[in-house]
Amino acid sequence: MALNLVSNAYLDESTAKIRVKQVPWEGYQRAGHVTLEELALIKKVDRQQRAKTEALLASDAPTYALLYLGLLKKLQRVDTLQCILILIADTLADHEERIPLFTRASETDSELPYGPLLRILETQDDFVQLKASQILTVLLSSESEPLQQWHMQPLLNFLSTCVQGSSTNKRDVAVQCLEAILPRHEVRKAVWAVPGITNGLVEVLKLNHGPQMNYQVGFCFWLLTFETEIAEHINKRYDVIPLFISVAQAAAKEKVVRVNIATFRNLVTKAPAANLPAMLVAQLLPFVKNLATRKWSDEDILEDVQFLRDELNARFESLTTWDEYTSELTSGHLSWTPVHDSDLFWKENVTRLNEKDYSYLKRLIELLGTSPDPGVLAVAAHDLGQYVKYYERGKKVVTDLGAKTRVMELMSHGNQDVRYQALLSVQRLVSHPWQSI
Repeated sequence: MALNLVSNAYLDESTAKIRVKQVPWEGYQRAGHVTLEELALIKKVDRQQRAKTEALLASDAPTYALLYLGLLKKLQRVDTLQCILILIADTLADHEERIPLFTRASETDSELPYGPLLRILETQDDFVQLKASQILTVLLSSESEPLQQWHMQPLLNFLSTCVQGSSTNKRDVAVQCLEAILPRHEVRKAVWAVPGITNGLVEVLKLNHGPQMNYQVGFCFWLLTFETEIAEHINKRYDVIPLFISVAQAAAKEKVVRVNIATFRNLVTKAPAANLPAMLVAQLLPFVKNLATRKWSDEDILEDVQFLRDELNARFESLTTWDEYTSELTSGHLSWTPVHDSDLFWKENVTRLNEKDYSYLKRLIELLGTSPDPGVLAVAAHDLGQYVKYYERGKKVVTDLGAKTRVMELMSHGNQDVRYQALLSVQRLVSHPWQSI
């Protein structure tokens, strides 16, 4: 894997400045931190022209790989760490065949190569942290065997902090690192176990940092959704389907549309039951029908669009009103679709809200308490009133589950429709006679 796969202007500019700085190698030798042999080797490459160092590496790259890792292990000054990291990067730049010289260093010292690189992620210096992340990404993504948890975890924890933070450079490098390592199955599983990463990526998309970042984050989600477990749960946890649709609809770049459509295909292929209903609620079907009429330079887009259109059509045609309702309920995106005002729907299905230990009713009540969307609150308050109206024990059940207090609070909500629907629901809760206790 090429080192420049993870590139960043800040790293490039800082590298140019650091190259001209002196490192007190002789002082390290006098203090006993560096041997005479190590000093002689490092002086041959320190602040030398690229052509000269390349000539040395052509004949002695294995020696220098171990030298750099050994120095990284025992030295701690920030300026020295910066210099060593640049020397490592120079060794790897344009020479993928040298990567095994570093990954096989464990044959000489079990702590190498990852121990020192992971340790310095805790150094309070942005350049050291990001340069170490860049090098770690190149080495980890090139390993032929599955990665060990201790090799991945410190890096993933650092990347989690970066994608959630405010630093543009850290976010940029972190997303590129994730793009490079997520093709590995064990990394996808490990990333999923660090919720901060997915949370951070979702927030990056919501804030819309431009088409390139939207594409790169979309690429990360596409890779993540190759895992069935992730495909089954990602929308339920993070409500990503409406977000992906929004990003694709607003995209001016074809590649942004492509990566989101490919992600939808993964979600349908890996976990159709978990995702097709939510896709229908989020109106993905009319969007892909529109996409199917456009001309694309990439044939894969049209193939994915047609696949999604056919799958969504088939699901839509077999959808019952109860399926439609529970899809809305599960997704959390309640809206004024016809089922909510249908007396026939409530007469036929009201008792089904009691199934699975009242799980559907509890979800409705949960939305009343947690949704920030006034439209969802209005529909949820309306539906609670319908439940009380059509289920003879509805008033007692709703009261026992604590929903009466919440819906009464909504009578003073800032939104007029929420207040109105809450008032109607409370009237039913107060006036509806007890049928059974």
